[in-house]
Amino acid sequence: MTAPRNQVLVVTEALDPSADLVVQALVDQGAAVMRFDLADFPRRITLSAEHDAEASGWHGELAAGIRAARLEEVRAVYYRRPGLPGLEPQIPAAYRAWARAQAVVGMVQVLSSLPVVWMHHPDVYRSCAHKPGQLAAATAAGLSVPRTLITNDLAHARRWAIGIGGPLVCKPVASASITLPGRPLMILPTRRLEPDELDESIELTAHLLQEWVPKAYEVRLTVVGDQMFPVAIHARSAAARVDWRSDYDALDYEPVALPDGVADSVRRFMAGYRINYGAFDFAVTPGGRWVFFECNPAGQWQFIAAATNLPIAEAHASLLQGAFA
Repeated sequence: MTAPRNQVLVVTEALDPSADLVVQALVDQGAAVMRFDLADFPRRITLSAEHDAEASGWHGELAAGIRAARLEEVRAVYYRRPGLPGLEPQIPAAYRAWARAQAVVGMVQVLSSLPVVWMHHPDVYRSCAHKPGQLAAATAAGLSVPRTLITNDLAHARRWAIGIGGPLVCKPVASASITLPGRPLMILPTRRLEPDELDESIELTAHLLQEWVPKAYEVRLTVVGDQMFPVAIHARSAAARVDWRSDYDALDYEPVALPDGVADSVRRFMAGYRINYGAFDFAVTPGGRWVFFECNPAGQWQFIAAATNLPIAEAHASLLQGAFA
């Protein structure tokens, strides 16, 4: 079994509509693609990686059935949101955490050692994936950000809210889901609240509070390398005006111009984190000020591309194939 040269690996979960579009764009541009999920390793994927003094880095084969890639022929990795390795049921419970750790490190560290184009390298993704660090980085880059408090101290939260002097929002500090019995997976949306609604639940864990930012509309700015795709999101429901992810049926999309100053700051933000892709969320106030909320380094963009026909998938494929030039 042979694998074509100039291989692109696409490492993501099984259901990923944005990755689907990138795979198709890569194929359309003539690239050889192997897509897989870490959740299929080691049950349905085999890894045989060798390293010795005479070799330049790792060499060997990654195979899943009839699909295979030679590690030394990989030129780019599109690494998005893979699952955790799935284990055979015969592994005893006492060894399952150990076995999963071996699988994660064995696969991810071999891939991470390949001298290829990444979107994004796992170490880079971990460094830029959370709001607290992003807010500091955005300010340093010259972006406007909301006044923010992260706390589990109710008394401090109430004093801070009085200083804000208006409505607040509460949002998750980190991306995480909640599983309740008999209910589908739940992602907590941003919630608007008044200062007098703060209660003892603040003390149960870390909470992120921000001042409410008046919005003319919001913007999802999708950045791929040096290409920027700013799209206004107009909300037509009360829920969507607080968090547009809570009511996709009430949204309209429109490409908009990106102010030069914002674009320059976004470039500084990305250079600071060494990322070549980001899904940025902004609010645009009635006065025209762009306010940064967050950047998702693995954010979905398929719905933006479908609504606007912007060539976001092609931009991904071109960046990844730039390694072949």
